[in-house]
Amino acid sequence: MQTVDELIRGLRQIDEQVTDEILHDLIEEHAPVRKRMIDLYNRYKANEEGVPIFSREVPDYEKVNNRINNDFFSEIIDTKVGYMFGNPISYNVDIEAPNAEEVDKAIKRFNLRNNVEDLDSETGKMAAICGMGARLLYIDKEGEERVMNVNPWECIFIADRSLDEPQYAMRYYPVTVQRDGRKEHRIRVEWYDQKNITYFIEDENGIFVMDDTEEENPQPHMFDFIPLIEFPNNAERQGDADKALPLIDAYDRTLSDVNSEIESFRLAYMVFYGMEPDEETIRKAQQTGAFGAGDPGEGKIEFLTKQLDDAIIEHHLDRLEANIMRFSKSVNFTDEQFAGNLSGVAIRFKLMALENKSITTERKFTAALRRQFKVLASAWRKKGILLDYENVWFQFKRNVPINLLDEAQTTAALRGHVSERT
Repeated sequence: MQTVDELIRGLRQIDEQVTDEILHDLIEEHAPVRKRMIDLYNRYKANEEGVPIFSREVPDYEKVNNRINNDFFSEIIDTKVGYMFGNPISYNVDIEAPNAEEVDKAIKRFNLRNNVEDLDSETGKMAAICGMGARLLYIDKEGEERVMNVNPWECIFIADRSLDEPQYAMRYYPVTVQRDGRKEHRIRVEWYDQKNITYFIEDENGIFVMDDTEEENPQPHMFDFIPLIEFPNNAERQGDADKALPLIDAYDRTLSDVNSEIESFRLAYMVFYGMEPDEETIRKAQQTGAFGAGDPGEGKIEFLTKQLDDAIIEHHLDRLEANIMRFSKSVNFTDEQFAGNLSGVAIRFKLMALENKSITTERKFTAALRRQFKVLASAWRKKGILLDYENVWFQFKRNVPINLLDEAQTTAALRGHVSERT
């Protein structure tokens, strides 16, 4: 299998002609990343395939095997998304820039047509889950510039190590085709370069060929740069809960086992004195809850009760929960610490870890949005809308409760010492 650098050199040597071998190599190399992202997304949705506790098997002697999912994973994600994107991102144009008013109208119209507030929130969610989000700019049937979110596990970005921007991008996804009256599953590929998009699809032999269902293939995507854009969560492309996954699994196992102990018949073992019951007798006892023991002098039956140290279990669960929140840099808003001092400074201290994590994502998100508008400006330029993407600014406002009393007291204390404008 070729490395990414070898693939880039090969593409340049063959004048950007993509081959079946190149596509298969890219998909094979990307397979572990794709699987990790899909597994994390299934875990966010609490699917049976995504949460490890749901597929746990126990020895045959276990009579009860409860599988309880404590959904810390989605809580960590949703807390971050609500904190960062609960208030929509503000898109602003430098008022001193040329054509500032016209450009501002174009951006507002673009944001309105594409429901950008919702797109931003969903992009941030996928980045928090999978370590990156992805968007695709395209031209609709009305000739308008549009943008859509795409699944990050479908995207491969090919970049030269010496350059910051990708030279090629690829999106691949499964499709169903009709062949000889039956449905077959194939992989379809969209290959993006600086000017065109080329469509490939697997044939019956698993070889990628040009998709002849497209009227024009390749076809221009109408932008001057790669329209598939990556939104990384951080430089390592790690999700928000990645480092806490073993702790979450340990919490699930502990609580599931305790619940099984409480429900299981083995919680209180039955002891027989002077008699040896067969399996049929025990099975009937489990169903009816009663035994026949003959004369009182011939035998005796009693329970041998297992004692559970609930204090140790509770302490263990509390420590796991605290470490989950600590190492995922999240916040439990139901914790008692939020019932006390709610001054502005106190809230900031309690949210500091979440804020530090959010700052990293904000910077990555801002860089991706700049790239988006750089690509978008190349299409607008053809319509006479002259946008310099460096004149567009993005303002993130955290979604936190406001203590109006604290702010009013601070304002009153500063009056006469600083200007009213300050």
